[in-house]
Amino acid sequence: MADDLTLTVTLRPAALDARRGVVRLHPEVMAGLDLRTGDPVRLTGKRTTACLVARAEAASGGGLLYADDLILGNLRMRDGGEVTVTPIPVVHADRVTLSGPPEVVAAVSPEMLRLALLGKVVSAGDDVSLLPQDVVPEAGNRPHLEAARRSLANRVGYGWTSALLRVTAVAGADASLVTMKTVVTWQDGPGTASAGPAAPISAGTPAPAVPAAPPPNLDDLPGLRTQAKELEELLDLGFHHREVLTRLGTRVTLGVLISGPAGSGKSTLVRAVGGAVGAKVRTVWAPELAALTNNAAAARLRELAAEVRTDSPAMLLFVDVEALAPREEPGPISTIFRQVLAETVAQGTAVVCTTSKPESVDPVLRAPDLLAVQLTVPLPDSAMRREQLGVLTRGMPLAEDVRLDEVAGRTPGFVAADLGALTREAGVRAALRQKDAESPTVAMADFEAALDVVRPTSMAESTLEVAAVTLDDVGDMVEVKQVLTESVLWPLTYPDTFARLGVSPPRGVLLYGPPGCGKTYLVKAIAGTGKANVLSVKGAELLSKWVGDSERAVRELFRRAREAAPTLVFLDEVDALAPARGQGSDGGVTDRVVAALLTELDGVEDLRNVVVIGATNRPDLIDPALLRPGRLERLVYVPPPDAAARAAILRASARAVPLDDAVDLDELGAELEGFSAADCSALIRESALAAMRDSLEASTVTAGNVATARARVRASLDPDQVAWLANYAESRQA
Repeated sequence: MADDLTLTVTLRPAALDARRGVVRLHPEVMAGLDLRTGDPVRLTGKRTTACLVARAEAASGGGLLYADDLILGNLRMRDGGEVTVTPIPVVHADRVTLSGPPEVVAAVSPEMLRLALLGKVVSAGDDVSLLPQDVVPEAGNRPHLEAARRSLANRVGYGWTSALLRVTAVAGADASLVTMKTVVTWQDGPGTASAGPAAPISAGTPAPAVPAAPPPNLDDLPGLRTQAKELEELLDLGFHHREVLTRLGTRVTLGVLISGPAGSGKSTLVRAVGGAVGAKVRTVWAPELAALTNNAAAARLRELAAEVRTDSPAMLLFVDVEALAPREEPGPISTIFRQVLAETVAQGTAVVCTTSKPESVDPVLRAPDLLAVQLTVPLPDSAMRREQLGVLTRGMPLAEDVRLDEVAGRTPGFVAADLGALTREAGVRAALRQKDAESPTVAMADFEAALDVVRPTSMAESTLEVAAVTLDDVGDMVEVKQVLTESVLWPLTYPDTFARLGVSPPRGVLLYGPPGCGKTYLVKAIAGTGKANVLSVKGAELLSKWVGDSERAVRELFRRAREAAPTLVFLDEVDALAPARGQGSDGGVTDRVVAALLTELDGVEDLRNVVVIGATNRPDLIDPALLRPGRLERLVYVPPPDAAARAAILRASARAVPLDDAVDLDELGAELEGFSAADCSALIRESALAAMRDSLEASTVTAGNVATARARVRASLDPDQVAWLANYAESRQA
């Protein structure tokens, strides 16, 4: 059994492992080193670091060590270098000290930082990320990891996925495991109060001082200048010109509610305006207060209000206020919060609350004596994103090939925090690529690589992987593609044209046709254009046996779609989600889901820049109300391919396959009567496999290979079903 082994390190781009402190080895190599998944190892390259080990696929290379760009950076190695792997014992870290960007240090508490590092092996001098290590978590760590992910997304926005921290000191072994007993501290800043779970903040105990970043300049907030001006005028009047109000016999209420998508810059807006009017801003994360006991939270609230009142002019900022004052099931702390809010505002102190879920906030807060002023931060459009990118890249040495207009066009649904994460990720990739360069620059390739991993905050929970195909990759279907272009891409790409002509764009499209004829592939092709974010839902995924859960899932789906607009919502197998009402035996669950869908598609609240596509092979089962104008109003029949279409599909599928000159795809397409698009693609794939069976050194796919595959792959279309769907399509056109 070997004590160590020298392997070739190779970059592994898998999202599962990215920047989580995990490397992967071939199972036989792990057995040779007596390693199991989750064991720590020391890696020695130009520098020494440590991480956890996990199994690679059995087909992976035995002489390779799969690592991510962060581990390569810690090793000071490039892809293809030699690294020595040595098993080390598990040693728990007593104390870990880290440094990081000021905005991250200000936003992330030491307790939250410990949760992000939980289960990672760290060494002094390493760079680490805030991505929780959930590849090989211990069973007891899972609830903590979920809490860390939610908390980090709320506090830092999507930027936490690309933020890098430096481990400045580790008390323990040179490579130690972070546990819930590890004391984690910021360098020259606060730390966890003690080992173990984070101790609640008790009344009368001030929170440790966190170094605050300087307030941003109002000129650096493109897209928020209107809201900034309105808030600045209000606060300037309330702080510095009260005598005018007194002479006029009136007063101003300095209670403000700011709503907008997560990461859109609400808190930054408040800090910038506070700096402009000379007011100190005291920021409170509402979920952190809501997690305390009622007595402790009430005492803390009164203490914060007293501190702000004695430090005038000052502002008390509550972030994610829906945690303290929820619309549903408000608790005792909600009553205390409203009392403290009313007392503080009545005494002339400014209280600003922000939320990304205004529908979840107790409506009582909008009373005239509480949060009387309401501002909304919009989702940035392409022009606004271009301006924000210009501000964010102001200090970056950009290469000549960088086209910020193109980046802005490829980031629909991105808010300010997402664009900040994108620029940081591009900078990190440029730094990893040019560590020894005297004058490094950020190239367009770095932005393109960052676009592959940074997603909008509103899409963080989506697991959809968009295929790299466009409508040009779809064989034939000229008429279908034209209808989809007009009904889906035009509303998302040219909303101003529809507004100028005074017409409303189509709200939704229903694709129907036999199985395997390309309905889902068409949606993937539309998504691949990059013009919109995509939310994909299988029909039965939204259904739940619990009363109210299915309708809530529908509302949540469309709320996320609005926040990420322009958005394409794809409802696959929509007949399972929205069958005709009054015919089910499920206690009315599907009836309520259909009602929720109808309300979202064509209700009081406008569905702007959101297009819905449904797909089914049983259009007769769908509730008729869903198919009227204003909902899924365009019904598009996706027919089985004819001879010419089958040939076009074969050519599209064989684009990357080296076919022999003797293979006539036009003739082959004419022979494949009853084949669906999926069958044609399967035939090309089976032909390539037949060539591999003949010889693993084969360089082309011959006509004989195609004949062999033709004997294996059978037509899957049901003639009766095809005839019924064709008659249904004719009846809809009549």
